[in-house]
Amino acid sequence: MPFLEFIAGSISGAAGVAVGHPIDTVKLRGFFKGMAFPVMTTGLVNSVVFGSYSNALDYLTQSQRSDRSQGKPATAAQIFTAGCFSGLVQVFVCAPIDLVKVRLQGQTTAERYRGPIHCVGVILREEGPRGLYRGGLALALRDVPCYGLYFLPYEVTRKALTETGKEPGTFAILMAGGMAGVITWAFATPMDVVKARLQMSGAGGRVYSGFIHCMRVSVREEGVRVFFKGLLLNSLRAFPVNAVTFLSYESLMRLFCPPAT
Repeated sequence: MPFLEFIAGSISGAAGVAVGHPIDTVKLRGFFKGMAFPVMTTGLVNSVVFGSYSNALDYLTQSQRSDRSQGKPATAAQIFTAGCFSGLVQVFVCAPIDLVKVRLQGQTTAERYRGPIHCVGVILREEGPRGLYRGGLALALRDVPCYGLYFLPYEVTRKALTETGKEPGTFAILMAGGMAGVITWAFATPMDVVKARLQMSGAGGRVYSGFIHCMRVSVREEGVRVFFKGLLLNSLRAFPVNAVTFLSYESLMRLFCPPAT
């Protein structure tokens, strides 16, 4: 049933954040700072991503998950398009959540934000509702194409590591999920840098008029290399996080929808 993908995505997202959050905060301040908020929200975001992707792929292929596992695979174009759609949908949910997470992790004093609810209140009071979507355009430019790239290498790698006519094993899913995460972050890191800078500009950081202005100032002052800050750390984090996320998702979907025998 369509809603089962959302449930599986939610649980697998929580599993992934448990693996990756300590690594994620190394590039900011505090090893476990702001962990409670992503633990509560990553499941929601992941639910939207996997649920939107699976249902979009069902629509594009005019088939169900079970049909595609029985020798009617989706094309690369269909997988990429469904992934891009999931990236677009999740931006509307993720933008405010991601903004609060970045500000909680990046604040230089404990007095400004006492927690996620207080952070949202401060943003609404100082910047209005639009403030919750600060950096949203950069997030969309990062996530829409990158979620297309997220699912495509996963499907290709998993298929390559699976014998014809058989269900993919644990190793194939872990490797495919890990590779998908690394490839995605290789493309996503430049816009991720811009996004984080725009999000912090309303919280005591440098003020930018938009993502173009942010890119120009960043290149002028720090060179092109600035857009690859954190790439190694993102890649090291991405492999285990996405390996666990996809393995959890696939295991849950097999439990919810056992393959036909």
